[in-house]
Amino acid sequence: MIREINKTDYQQLVKIWESAVSNTHHFLKKEDFVYYKDQLPVYFDHVKLLGVEDTDTLIGFLGVAEGNLEMLFIHHDYRGKGIGKILASYAINHLKVTKVDVNEQNEQAVGFYKHIGFRILDRSELDGQGKEYPILHMGI
Repeated sequence: MIREINKTDYQQLVKIWESAVSNTHHFLKKEDFVYYKDQLPVYFDHVKLLGVEDTDTLIGFLGVAEGNLEMLFIHHDYRGKGIGKILASYAINHLKVTKVDVNEQNEQAVGFYKHIGFRILDRSELDGQGKEYPILHMGI
């Protein structure tokens, strides 16, 4: 069910990201949505990527670097089915994840991370790209 991601999977990861973000990041400006989407392959190359499949189709993925959960996205059609929890638990238990940064405006994600044991440690006014999307730095 959980497997490593290859470069040949990147196109599917972008589709998953687009489905997830368009349904959860309503605060994101259109031009920023396009900017981040274009940057995804660069981001993918800097993290360990794992995905979860349903009948041989990737439906969610995560990216981890240095104990930080850098990305966790589930295709919108599969949200609410425990897949995010499966991936996050795997990251915590097998990849030694102890931190995650999350958009403060993404209240569903903040609630999800709190539910699985993370707590807010700090806050930044700007995201990692210097854009005006406040980030909550969370840890276990």
